[in-house]
Amino acid sequence: QVKIPRGVREGQRIRLAGQGEAGERGGKSGDLFLRVRLARHPDFSVEGSDLVHEVKIAPSQAVLGDQIIVPTLEGNARLKLPPGTQGGQRFRLRGRGLPGVSGQRGDLYVVVQISIPKKLSEGERELWEQLAQLHGREESG
Repeated sequence: QVKIPRGVREGQRIRLAGQGEAGERGGKSGDLFLRVRLARHPDFSVEGSDLVHEVKIAPSQAVLGDQIIVPTLEGNARLKLPPGTQGGQRFRLRGRGLPGVSGQRGDLYVVVQISIPKKLSEGERELWEQLAQLHGREESG
């Protein structure tokens, strides 16, 4: 068994003194070096001590704002999305990332992706067309 120190990151090496190959002519064993590879997590990607979670929201949530539930390492947390939230916008939950070597934790960044519906009911289509008329349709670029 190997004890992994707190704060170890992808690609770092861990040295196990005296646990390598036996030395020549009865000499002491060398050191064994292990390279850390982190398994992928279904909810997060890792950036140093920070975690990143992508979340899909509806266009109405982006325009009007909303309160959503996001996963953290300790369970769920609430995140308030302000009105006018943009696709790709990042929100920081301070201290919800990975522990560093010093014990201080990184942050959790929630990246918002706006999920555009592919199929609309007749009523939804009419509402989107009314919105398009209100905005004059020329705001495409």
